Amino acid sequence: MRKIVLPGDLVSTNPKLAGSGTYIENGRVYSKILGLLDQTETQVRIIPLKGRYIPSVGDTVIGIVREVTANGWIVDIHCPYTAFLPVQEYPNMKPDKKPNEILEIGDAIIAKVLNIDPKMKVTLTMKDKLCRPIRFGRIVAINPARVPRVIGKKGSMIKLLKGELDVQIIVGQNGLIWLNGDRRKITIAEEAIYKIEQEAHTEGLTDRITEFIKRRKENVTKA
Repeated sequence: MRKIVLPGDLVSTNPKLAGSGTYIENGRVYSKILGLLDQTETQVRIIPLKGRYIPSVGDTVIGIVREVTANGWIVDIHCPYTAFLPVQEYPNMKPDKKPNEILEIGDAIIAKVLNIDPKMKVTLTMKDKLCRPIRFGRIVAINPARVPRVIGKKGSMIKLLKGELDVQIIVGQNGLIWLNGDRRKITIAEEAIYKIEQEAHTEGLTDRITEFIKRRKENVTKA
């Protein structure tokens, strides 16, 4: 199972294992980039998330707060451009609250792309019923180019996953996906999403995913 790691995340206490995408500080190994943890007995490396996300107005994205300023938050949305969430775009922002009392560095959020200026500075908003800080559940990462396949025609693949597993799923156009629900069912959903990503170019994928979920549910029940 692949785990998403953020820059600065501790990935090993053995500096001899440090591989690509990592750095060593005080004898410990940390992730240098946002990516997928690849860990073996001989090496720990971080695989960068493939494919670049280019934002469009109206996109739903999942981001990580990187900086807190006096008037908002700088958010990493896994794209080459800076994203900013102004305080006035946070719902029900109380005037007596400071930005760092609402969202801190490292917090994950679901937001929407509100505006993109000519210099490609991205402005986000959370004034949408879909948007929220992520306080629980799980975030998985895929190649942003595979997002349409994970969603499916008219949302068919997501409906399949939600219906079969009874989990909440919000797909960010930037390749990060939030899952929430029963822990075992989330794990099955995560495995199914990675399978869709890997086999996105093949035919008959919906049937295979249906069968895969059915088989995994049976295994969980037996366990």
